[in-house]
Amino acid sequence: MPRFALVVTLLVALGACTSTPPEPTAVPASSSTPPPEQQVYVSIGDSYATGFGPNGTGESFAQIVAKQQNLELVNLACNGATSADLGSRPACGPDAGGKTQLDAAVEAVKGRKVALVTVVIGGNDLTPCAITQDPLDCATRTVTGIQTNVAGALAELRAAAPDVKIVGLTYPDVFLGAWVNPSFPNGKNLATLSVTMFQDFNTKIAAQYGKFGAKFADVTNATGGYGALTELTQDPKYGQVPASVAKVCALTYFCDRTDVHPTPAGHQAIAEAVTAAGR
Repeated sequence: MPRFALVVTLLVALGACTSTPPEPTAVPASSSTPPPEQQVYVSIGDSYATGFGPNGTGESFAQIVAKQQNLELVNLACNGATSADLGSRPACGPDAGGKTQLDAAVEAVKGRKVALVTVVIGGNDLTPCAITQDPLDCATRTVTGIQTNVAGALAELRAAAPDVKIVGLTYPDVFLGAWVNPSFPNGKNLATLSVTMFQDFNTKIAAQYGKFGAKFADVTNATGGYGALTELTQDPKYGQVPASVAKVCALTYFCDRTDVHPTPAGHQAIAEAVTAAGR
């Protein structure tokens, strides 16, 4: 290589090693947009909503629904609550603030971005009827009071939030479990009467929810409670029994513990019924 060309090549190489590197291209800072506020699910009612059972408190249908729909759960329900308690006794849970379930729920739907409200109530009103001489007459009288209390609660919720989605729900027909529960000497009669009792209760309560533009989750139907007692199945524990009895034995603790609360499978079934009704 000629000497001149060699010198030029060396100078170019040296310049490449010693020249200042180019400034990095500035990346514009992204605007820090806050994440959207999580929507809220307000639950009012009784121990079905709290998840209480014979083994303590577990995951309730309300918690399952909240997880499945990515909602923040505000659970105001109280163990043992009756329909009258919604507007007269303090709500439970950390979000209650000393207010009644109804007042706390109204405050929540006014001040938060609420996607769903569920109401499960009336079971504690009806339970004493199971041990009366005339369960149907007792239930008929009791349902009238439940209707009045539910209507009052729905009127206040609707006044506070005309468009919020409300789902009312009923219960598995736990008294079908009396068919196999030795605590009830007249268990088969009670189980038979309970079908009519729950049909009447559900029809009347569903009508109240409908008047206020709310959905109704017929949990009795979803858990097989309307099945004919002549449709038999082989239960691993109780032998040949009506299919509806076997189902309520699997979904609640009534058959072997005389406890009206749902099993984990029962809470899952209720959550599915609530979700289906709310679509």
